[in-house]
Amino acid sequence: MSDKLSEVQSRIASVHELETVVGAMRGIAAARSREARSRLDGIQACADIIGTAIGDALTLDERHAPEPGPDARTETQLVIIFCAEQGFVGTFNDHVIDAALKSAYPGNTEYFVIGGRGVAVAAEHGLKLAWSTAMVAHADEVAALADRITAELYRRIESGSTTRVSMLHAVPERSTGIDIVTRPLLPFDFKRFAVTGRRPAPLITLAPQRLLAKLAEEYIYAQLCAAIMLSFAAENEARMRAMIAARSNVHATLDQLIGSFRRLRQEEITSEIVELSAGSLAADSTPRKPRVLG
Repeated sequence: MSDKLSEVQSRIASVHELETVVGAMRGIAAARSREARSRLDGIQACADIIGTAIGDALTLDERHAPEPGPDARTETQLVIIFCAEQGFVGTFNDHVIDAALKSAYPGNTEYFVIGGRGVAVAAEHGLKLAWSTAMVAHADEVAALADRITAELYRRIESGSTTRVSMLHAVPERSTGIDIVTRPLLPFDFKRFAVTGRRPAPLITLAPQRLLAKLAEEYIYAQLCAAIMLSFAAENEARMRAMIAARSNVHATLDQLIGSFRRLRQEEITSEIVELSAGSLAADSTPRKPRVLG
């Protein structure tokens, strides 16, 4: 009985330690999600400034309308998928990969998968991976990751191996979990930017077409930064929900162990009382030797 009681006590101590770890992970995830959300306004402001610059540049060149692209059945599509790098996110990666599988991309489709955990899930589902890299672990790493993706993306475009690009990522929704969105990147749609018609026209040192191409690259970079930040926030909110579920399981396990401890302790006390009572009865029933008087 003592061995069982010691084992239960040891398990209770381990579960208490696990509860502390779960609480700490939840707190870290909450802080990272909050930080990621706080930086989205700055990224959007940057994108808006670039969009305004594109509108100004469009007044200088009337040839900005995109040329007809290749047939969707023959072009090579590239989809950038943002997943999680670290674990304890529940079914986050499965939801993102499932959304990619359900999206109907005609023609030949390849994938950039960002996040080691997502790469494993994508491989299980047979996605054609063209390139992969690690997802960020901190909001400060977003710009560097966007740089790496942009460099690899334009390398493939310049080589002619990619003609159309879109990205798929999660956005945080605290009430309903996560939502998956798909956004096109290339061919770049200049028509969505309002031509400012500012007079006098802005002074430039680049040819208008060259300027527009550079501004489009900067706008795509800002879009990638926003997608990474949103996905990072969604990943950490998924981790928060996973830790909340884990905490509930920990509490349920702890209640069971405490119940077992009390039962075993009561059985041990009862056993000790029985042994003491039996010993006392045995002592009372032992015949005593008569005293010899001198």
